[in-house]
Amino acid sequence: MPYFINKKKERIRYKSIKGKGPGIIFIHGLNSDMSGQKALSLERFALKNRLRFTRFECRGHGKSDGKFEDFTISDWKKDLIDIIDNIAKGPQILVGSSMGGWLMFLAAKARPKRIAGLIGLAAAPDYIDGFYKKLPLKKKQEMNKKGIIKYSSYGFSYLIKKKYIVEGRKNKILNKEFKWNKPLILIQGLKDNVVTPDVPEKIVKKVKGNQIQIKLLKNSDHRLSDPFDLKIINDSIQSIIKS
Repeated sequence: MPYFINKKKERIRYKSIKGKGPGIIFIHGLNSDMSGQKALSLERFALKNRLRFTRFECRGHGKSDGKFEDFTISDWKKDLIDIIDNIAKGPQILVGSSMGGWLMFLAAKARPKRIAGLIGLAAAPDYIDGFYKKLPLKKKQEMNKKGIIKYSSYGFSYLIKKKYIVEGRKNKILNKEFKWNKPLILIQGLKDNVVTPDVPEKIVKKVKGNQIQIKLLKNSDHRLSDPFDLKIINDSIQSIIKS
C-alpha cells in the first residue's frame, strides 16, 4: 500500500480508490488502524457505488511511521489534514470512529469548504478530560514526575506522555459553540461502555446547524461492526450523498 510522506519525512500509510464524488475518508480510533471491519465495509460500499474512498493510519498506528507514545491529537489532526490536502480529491464525507470522531470535527473546522458531511461512529471529541479524570492519583503523580506512564485499558497496554494530555486540552471542540450547516450524523450504540450514550447529546448542544441527526442503536456496542451497524453506516452515507 502507498505511503504519503509528510514535511517531517514521516510516512503515513493509506489506501485510496478512484470514483465519483463526494469522496469518503475513514478515520480510525485510538490504537486502531485502517484494516478494521468498518473501514473495509466502507471500502466495499464505495467500490459498489463507484465513489472515491480513502482510509489511512495516523502516525504511531498500524504501519505508519513512529511510536504511539510520541504523538498527540495535534499530530493526528495534521495527518488527517495532510490526507485531505494531498490525497483526497474534491468534497469529502468524513467518517470518524471514536477518536476519529474528534479528528473529524477538528478537520471540519480547519477545512470547512472541503467537507460535504460528517458521520461520527461513537464519536469521542474531547475524551481527554474524562480520561485524565479517571486516572488513579498514583498515575497522575507518576506522570507529573516522570512525564510518561504505562496505561492499560480494554485489553490494550500503551505508554502515555504528559504532552498527550496537554495537547488534547488545546484541541477541545465542545468548549464553545460552532456552526455546521451541512449534514452531521452521530451513530451511537446504547451498549457502548467506552463512549457513553449521552455523548451525542453533548455534541449536538454545541454544534449549531439544521441537518443534525443522532441514531441510537439499541443492541450495539463500541465496535459498531455488526452487519446491522454497517448497514446503518452505509445508509447514512447514502442519505448525505442524496442531500
